[in-house]
Amino acid sequence: MPPVSLRNATSAARPAIRSVLVVDDSRAQRVLLGKMLRAWGYDVTECGSGADALELCARGHFDLVLSDWIMPGMDGAAFCRALRAQAGDGYSYFILLTSRSDTQAVAEGLDVGADDFLSKPVASEELRARISAGARLLDMQRRLRDQNRKLTATLEELRGLYSALDRDLKQARQLQQSLVRERRVVFDGAQLSLLLRPSGHVGGDMVGWFPINPTRVGFYAIDVAGHGVTSALMCARLAGLFAGGSDGQNIALAGAEAGTAVDPAEVAARMNRLLLSEFETEHYCTLCYADADLRAGRVKMVQAGHPHPLVQRADGRIEFTGSGGLPVGLIDGAGYDTVTVTLTPGDRLLAYSDGISESLGPNGQELGTDGLEQLVGRLQGLRGNAMLDALLWELVRRSGSDDFADDISGVMLEYQRPA
Repeated sequence: MPPVSLRNATSAARPAIRSVLVVDDSRAQRVLLGKMLRAWGYDVTECGSGADALELCARGHFDLVLSDWIMPGMDGAAFCRALRAQAGDGYSYFILLTSRSDTQAVAEGLDVGADDFLSKPVASEELRARISAGARLLDMQRRLRDQNRKLTATLEELRGLYSALDRDLKQARQLQQSLVRERRVVFDGAQLSLLLRPSGHVGGDMVGWFPINPTRVGFYAIDVAGHGVTSALMCARLAGLFAGGSDGQNIALAGAEAGTAVDPAEVAARMNRLLLSEFETEHYCTLCYADADLRAGRVKMVQAGHPHPLVQRADGRIEFTGSGGLPVGLIDGAGYDTVTVTLTPGDRLLAYSDGISESLGPNGQELGTDGLEQLVGRLQGLRGNAMLDALLWELVRRSGSDDFADDISGVMLEYQRPA
């Protein structure tokens, strides 16, 4: 009879049980069992004591151990306990041979680590059946061990891929934030301050500015729907529409006379047509774009789905302005309105993303426009980036975490009397 295994005869894999150790202080019993097992095709090693058997197991692995329980010195139970304490990669199926059949003996044998029992004298058919049961268990264990090994290797590979992706995303975050080259820009009679804080590695918000002429600047805040790499790439491409001069690269300057810019409402309409006709994506964005005359303090702007810009007057009064409007890239032929706000010395205008107004507090409540009004009111004495940094810190303190659910961005124009 060939070694018992769940694998069929055509399988080239190692059988579940091939090597067997027979331990008995009776030489006659060892010879009898050994002859029977060799006739079935097993590799058999015989040993006369538990101590010698333990030493053999330390030098090499046996798939199956048949051990007499009652032996002088180290008996079968003590041998089994010591074997289980040894460190090893393979598992040996352990059958205790005993004339005891009481419940206490069975419990004791299981407690020390035995897998099965056989009554002496050993019947060949019963021994064959117990070996078959052990082979099934060892075969299942071997399959699980192989699967675990493959799973471990796969997890290690995934960890490597994740680490590489994490490094790439961190570099992408640095690259995205480098697009905001200056967090503070000082003009004659005014200054711009910019804030960009992605919620993850990369985000879908962007803020920026460009000069129109020596006394006029354009600035914008974009929020692409969604998060992640796709939104970040889309956002970077949209921000590129406001780069360059009047050579056709800048969407707000193309087609306008030198030193001027197209109306903000037309800028939003141009972006809307561009997203729907040329950008092969289902993403859309919200936009707040402003054309600021620093000499007159007059700001013309369009609000396309973005939160209503906040104006804080020199005396502390706060107003929310803008006409609302549809997001860009959502509906073909959407119309947009230009709104004009006049700033006097000491006033400031803040265009911010919904990551600020919709940031959550400890009870899951959104900040809202009322909460934002209170925050900005408390920060009235701060200027420039100090004010935006304090606003961000207040959001962190309120939520109890700096892990925001949405990107945080804003651009703030502070107006003083020009020289």
